[in-house]
Amino acid sequence: MTIHLDNAALLARSAPESGIVELVNRGRGRENLLPLWVGEGDLPTPDFISVAAMASLKAGQTFYTWQRGIPELRQALSDYHAKHFGKNLSSDRFIVTGSGMQAIQLAIRALLNTGDEAIYLTPAWPNFAAAVDLAAARAIPVQLTWGSDGFHCDIDALRAAITPKTKVIFVNSPANPSGWTANEKTLHDILDLARQHGLWIIADEIYNRFSYAAPRAPSFFDIMDDEDRIVFVNSFSKNWAMTGWRIGWMTIPAGLGQVFENLVQYSTSGVAEFIQRGAVAALYEGDAFVNMQVDRARQARDILFGALVGSNRVTVTAPDGAFYLYFKVDGWANGRDAAIDLLDNTGVGLAPGTAFGAGTEQWLRLCFNRNLSHIEDAANRIKNWLNDKS
Repeated sequence: MTIHLDNAALLARSAPESGIVELVNRGRGRENLLPLWVGEGDLPTPDFISVAAMASLKAGQTFYTWQRGIPELRQALSDYHAKHFGKNLSSDRFIVTGSGMQAIQLAIRALLNTGDEAIYLTPAWPNFAAAVDLAAARAIPVQLTWGSDGFHCDIDALRAAITPKTKVIFVNSPANPSGWTANEKTLHDILDLARQHGLWIIADEIYNRFSYAAPRAPSFFDIMDDEDRIVFVNSFSKNWAMTGWRIGWMTIPAGLGQVFENLVQYSTSGVAEFIQRGAVAALYEGDAFVNMQVDRARQARDILFGALVGSNRVTVTAPDGAFYLYFKVDGWANGRDAAIDLLDNTGVGLAPGTAFGAGTEQWLRLCFNRNLSHIEDAANRIKNWLNDKS
């Protein structure tokens, strides 16, 4: 008997396909491919992390473990936030999750009921909105505004989107795909709005260390009070080149630990201990690796930005954070068509703007966290393509 799609639950059937997969499938196996479409770097996990995980495996640490995360990792997270954010947080404020995406899903499950609304800023990584919809709530987009110096958050537009059903504002800064990075005033304005309306903030600060104007990007940690309704979601994926490990964390208000532990229990029952041991090493020994990645990404950003601006055919600004260039090419009304043409004619694979929400059809996203020789090659190929299309 064949099982048809209609036999799946309605919410599951409504989950959108990735807008990037079409390009990946089109370019898969191509010779001389430069794949800059996915949001990860090209460096493998550094040895000091892998060695710690392997030592844990050899020690037989392969059993069920703490659902909130092993005490050593939660203490390491506490120490990390003291060092980089000046916050002295109890280890009880941290929940270890099976990826940043699971952290987002748990936050949604904890804060939204059926029919509730969550506001998010777009262009946006599509997974948040999809996860909200799959929870039978509604994701409400608010467009970032574009100016000569890049994207900005329109607080009045954010305020206008609030309804009696609104329960959450989701803020990803530095942002995927745009690189928009909220300054402290914008964070204050968003927090004030949340306070006025009794809303929760889900703060996705996964790219916080990928900051090019300061050692780290501004954070809600810099301005919040202990009683503020903020759940932070984060991941080891980007900073420490651990995308395939699937481990992240949440920073939660005091008193909600049991709520989130219960949600972990009924999803994964916890993260494998040997993976957590690698994460402990990342936090205590990984600053030099993070700094090297950020310095390399800064150089890559500048190389590509210079090539794009020099063509006089591209709308773009140099992002203050994350590791993406988000741009549109003059003369192309559809970024998907531009991405296909670029891939077919140069072998450079980018993500189409259509993957990141309505109103982004003309745009393209390029991930520049990559070997500088590859970046220079990509810059030359894109520049020649732009010249050929002029």
